Amino acid sequence: MAVAHELPVHPQASFFGAGPYPARRTAIAVVAVLAGFVLTAIWSAPFVDSVIGDSVANGLLGYDAKATPISGVLAGTLFAFVSGLAGSFTACNIAAFGAVAPLVGGQAGEKRRFATTLKPLGWIAAGMLTVSVVYGVIVALVGTRMPQFSTAKTTGLSPRSVQSMVAFGVVGLVFLVMGLIALGILRNPFAGFVRRHPAAPLVLMGALIGGFLIGRPYPLFRIMFRSAAEQHNVLYGAAAFALQSVGNIVVMAVLFLVLTHATGGRVQRWLAAKPARIATVTGAALLVGGTFTLLYWDVRVLGRLGIIWFPTVSW
Repeated sequence: MAVAHELPVHPQASFFGAGPYPARRTAIAVVAVLAGFVLTAIWSAPFVDSVIGDSVANGLLGYDAKATPISGVLAGTLFAFVSGLAGSFTACNIAAFGAVAPLVGGQAGEKRRFATTLKPLGWIAAGMLTVSVVYGVIVALVGTRMPQFSTAKTTGLSPRSVQSMVAFGVVGLVFLVMGLIALGILRNPFAGFVRRHPAAPLVLMGALIGGFLIGRPYPLFRIMFRSAAEQHNVLYGAAAFALQSVGNIVVMAVLFLVLTHATGGRVQRWLAAKPARIATVTGAALLVGGTFTLLYWDVRVLGRLGIIWFPTVSW
């Protein structure tokens, strides 16, 4: 723990084990994990996916996104961005909002011009686009043989479900570890690396957001996935998956900019008044997002299939 306190608090690294830490870090972690559990139990996929997601996509595209085939590369790239934006609040993407707190926390106590504020978003985009573009190329080359391509109905765990569980399970676990490091409960094993490369945590955050595509079962995403897989066009696959990820973080980015600039600096001043608040807010946000991602995609899925019992609230 002492090693983490010796690190300089860089704006971009402050949420990744640089402290200072809150006094009741264990209690904060327990409350955050419980909040993630409650969110998992009350989450309504039909409402978020259909009522919100489909309505947004249909409104922006001007047609029924699920019922209308993608007619070509240009239509496919537009569909990719719109479906990504429409999926901002789906269970596949909700953990992305855990990045807002670290971004705002990185601005605490500083007056920054708008253009300068965009820099941390650029680092997140760099990690996100690297993963999404590479995955888009893989889908274009071998996608028809991947579990995500299948539409087969099964009574138990399908290969598609297994892929989702593995992908989101890994993302959820990494978010949890980052949250525990942010609160100072776990020692940062990469403290020296982060000190030399303070933007690394943001790149990692972006890579995790890009990794959502690897397990994503969201119906509109799977339409785009199948289109890219059947086209076998590497450039189309890379562009479509990149735009899908960009659409995923538009709302998150707008929320960050509003909290940073439209509040007159009140949020930053509140965080800077007690520096431990940065670790508290960012650690809690990462733990809520990580708990929800892990429980929803690895535990609640098993409950829905009747393999185990998991409490859920029907909407």
